Amino acid sequence: MRKTVLILGAGSDMARALSAELAEGGYNLFLAGRNVHELSKDAKDLEIRFEIQAEALYFDALDTNSHPGFYDHLNPEPFGVVAAFGVLGDENLARRDPLEWQQIINTNYSGCVSILSLAANRMEKAGEGFIVGISSVAGDRGRAANYVYGSAKAGLSAFLSGLRNRLCRSGVRVITVKPGFVRTKMTRDLDLPSRLSATPEEAARDIFNAILSNRDVVYTRWMWRWIMAFIKHIPERIFKRMSI
Repeated sequence: MRKTVLILGAGSDMARALSAELAEGGYNLFLAGRNVHELSKDAKDLEIRFEIQAEALYFDALDTNSHPGFYDHLNPEPFGVVAAFGVLGDENLARRDPLEWQQIINTNYSGCVSILSLAANRMEKAGEGFIVGISSVAGDRGRAANYVYGSAKAGLSAFLSGLRNRLCRSGVRVITVKPGFVRTKMTRDLDLPSRLSATPEEAARDIFNAILSNRDVVYTRWMWRWIMAFIKHIPERIFKRMSI
């Protein structure tokens, strides 16, 4: 019997690429997000191409009151859950507008904590499964350019680390994904360095390989692990004067 994976935020470029990787790997899929019309098209395409079952579902990361009912109605209960939703936001606006920083924090952190806590409790009882949370290298160290977004991702990374520690003896794996630059709709207005930027397909392959292996934390592209290791070790007295 095929196992089912729930992808939250399934309309993002990275999530769509990961959906194809998972479908090719033999998983059935729940594609969850706010644009059910577009997700239904993706579900049908995946069913035809990979001969799996795929279903589009409505999910709003910010409506945390709806999360218990959403998860209760999943049939079958998913073997894996991927939290792929997120918002970059406007950092400059967030400095003066509470609504903007609240959206950044609640989408990238609080919404993830809400739905992944539900998934973790169910999987812990089942004694199997995996959880993937897509964080960011921006959470490895706060920078002036994106510290609101970075703080949300730092919180998510810490949450996933603690969840991994809690569940490691229950048969449930927790994988933290830390992308660097990825060429997606969310970053289309940014001038990204090509050698450090992954395509959604590259990132999806890294995530899928982490699911198949015993990796706990995956950076994509791989060189970001070493870039961030260097950045994290810059003394604060020097770092605060740097424009990076």
